Amino acid sequence: MPHEESFAERAVKVEPAAHRYSLLQDASGRLLGMDGNGALTAGGEADDSVVWDLGPGGFRHVVSARSITATEGCATFDGASFSPCHGPEKLPSEHLRELRANGWSCLTGILDPGVVDGLQRTACTDAYADSTPNRATPQFSQHAALARTAAEPVSLWVIRQYLGTPDIHFSHTPALIVLGRDDGQRNVQGWHSDYPYHWGINVRGRVPELPGEVLLGVQRNVCVSEFTKERGATAFKLGSHALNHGPPEEWGTAGMHGRPGYRAEHGLPYNGPDADVVEAPAGSIILYDSRTWHRAGVNRTDRKRAAMLQAMTPMFVMPKNDTSAAYKHFLDSAAYQQINDRERAELRRLMVHRFLGPGGRDAIGPDAELSAVLQERAGKSA
Repeated sequence: MPHEESFAERAVKVEPAAHRYSLLQDASGRLLGMDGNGALTAGGEADDSVVWDLGPGGFRHVVSARSITATEGCATFDGASFSPCHGPEKLPSEHLRELRANGWSCLTGILDPGVVDGLQRTACTDAYADSTPNRATPQFSQHAALARTAAEPVSLWVIRQYLGTPDIHFSHTPALIVLGRDDGQRNVQGWHSDYPYHWGINVRGRVPELPGEVLLGVQRNVCVSEFTKERGATAFKLGSHALNHGPPEEWGTAGMHGRPGYRAEHGLPYNGPDADVVEAPAGSIILYDSRTWHRAGVNRTDRKRAAMLQAMTPMFVMPKNDTSAAYKHFLDSAAYQQINDRERAELRRLMVHRFLGPGGRDAIGPDAELSAVLQERAGKSA
């Protein structure tokens, strides 16, 4: 029986942050923190120890409540000047607790407005909706905002803690996805769980259902545009990660709704009150356990909606797609020159897949020749 176009999902609205903390960062990207003894430190991890509040004449360390003096708006340590930059509305540990308890957490407006502007410019949405997308240059190399978003330190710390390992990587190159007004005819993505689980998707290599206690993935969805229900924000079944199995067929899985003409016969995937839509301001990052049932939203407005999608998995999980070509192109781009040392180091860790071989640490990638042979043979046997 076709699903009606009721759009009755529960709207979970995330309000803009009433207050925001700051991170103190030097030119290389190091973050100023304070250890349990009150000594200043500098490094790349964005845990609670690097969160500050701006105060009169200085900065107050949120965890210890100790203050340090600012000189011309900056703090000085280890021969470097640390400037305040856009930070989270909550302590990183609070987001980790939410993710562990609920399977999702929204880092509201975590991205600097300048970064959001760069993402919207590249996606050709919002203020740049009349621009023409650049199809000639790989997307990740077009603007430094994509790299800065990919290397956002608070969400990376939360993901590493949740997955229980510092060794995580992108399972595909981070990508901007733009959703225009729905025409009432084209297929809409059905319900599924993301890589590496792929429950609800007709592919080989899916993780068996009820896989045990090892966590295998977190999705990091960036709200490049404001996410609203009417504008096509992602639909979820929040809390479904804990079920450890995929969405039911009666909800309309991605495997079903990927078939040509399926919508015309069966209507939209389930969009009733047992589903949820997270509404959040532009610049927010929604983290959720990859087992969570979800699907693309349906944009019922004339305003294009953009998101930046990132699948994060432990290094022991084979990536969904190779990222080496995108990374090599990025190394030669102007965007690479515009980011700091910490961001460069993060992107190398996240995008270069390696193995320990006789010669040391070797970057790996697909075998183009073998891939062509397999595709040719698959065509002959079809």
